[in-house]
Amino acid sequence: MIATEATRKEEEGIGGSTHPRDCPEPLSSAKKIKVVQMTSIHGPLDARIFHKHSKTLAGAGYEVVVVAPALTLTRDDDEPREGVTIRTVPRAGTRVERLRKTIWDVYHQALAEDADIYHFHDPELIPIGLLLKLRGKRVIYDVHENLPLQILTKPWIFPKYRKAIGVSAGRIECTGASRFDGIVAATQEIAERFPSGKTVTIQNFPEFAPQHLAPYRDRGPVVVYIGAISRIRGIHEMMAAICRVPAGLGARLAIAGPFDSVALERELQSVSVPNVKVLGFQTQVAVAELLGRARIGLVLLHPTPSYLNALPMKLFEYMRASIPAIVSDFPSWRKIVEQTGCGVLVDPLDPAAIAKAICRLLENPSEAEEMGRRGYEACASSFNWETEKNKLLQLYARLAS
Repeated sequence: MIATEATRKEEEGIGGSTHPRDCPEPLSSAKKIKVVQMTSIHGPLDARIFHKHSKTLAGAGYEVVVVAPALTLTRDDDEPREGVTIRTVPRAGTRVERLRKTIWDVYHQALAEDADIYHFHDPELIPIGLLLKLRGKRVIYDVHENLPLQILTKPWIFPKYRKAIGVSAGRIECTGASRFDGIVAATQEIAERFPSGKTVTIQNFPEFAPQHLAPYRDRGPVVVYIGAISRIRGIHEMMAAICRVPAGLGARLAIAGPFDSVALERELQSVSVPNVKVLGFQTQVAVAELLGRARIGLVLLHPTPSYLNALPMKLFEYMRASIPAIVSDFPSWRKIVEQTGCGVLVDPLDPAAIAKAICRLLENPSEAEEMGRRGYEACASSFNWETEKNKLLQLYARLAS
């Protein structure tokens, strides 16, 4: 692979805290409930699936198993981690193989666990969820993105068919959701598509824990992007922008995350840009270390329908690391950036505007450091997993009873 505001109101849909007394009591050993978290797309150590949901449930006394494709084509990831059992299936080499084989591997492995509650994270697993319901299991569907809108941006679907396929997929999704016991939505906008009586919004905020951060002034001129690498997440605009930054500023771009496609990975490997380093997939520890020595974080997703109302976790990761962010100027994102003062808004399709924002933050370290401090305070008070995990535990307590 190549190398604030302190408070938020619940009704605003961007945070809100839960009083500790509202958190369900941990289960006693006599009440131990077995839970399986299922995914056919994400890895076994996915930030939302493993580090948030699974570890939170294990800490509350549930027996938790994650069933997911291995990080490589081999099955070398099976081992208990932080109170969570991991069961991997072979990762598919192609999308067709994933739909024809991986989802059924996930189903059979999950079924073998004979759990009380099954929680799946991908829309392609809806048929699996329905099969588990037929077996009398309690099932939760975790909706990470707005599926009909997401389909409108899929490059592997012919453009003239995307709208019809999106509408059909949305109907199938809602029909399946009506039969499940609980729906978890990653944003309030997603939650509005599902029955309110069984839907809970659990936003994808980062865990907030003490971490080692180098003093901002001691960090080099490193600009970072973390997350999946794809065209519509702005990879080409990032690289074009960093090449426009004057050499005297010494700016370097570090990109950490898995590639969206093999074709894109090969394309970037064939391009030599001295001040760009594409690191590929990195562990959570490695990402934290990278952020701890960076000066600027990039969130430059394109203005596609599925992104306009999303809550990009990478923005909150940058805030937690006390670094200012350069962010796509979308209305919902503008609200967060302007209220917290954590960064700079730009047109994500304009490399010149992105380069100008990078120059501004590198040339004005006091301003940049202050943005990072404000972002950190907002993350500590509102945009963190502590504000969300009790809603997850309350949902499970209801289903467990």
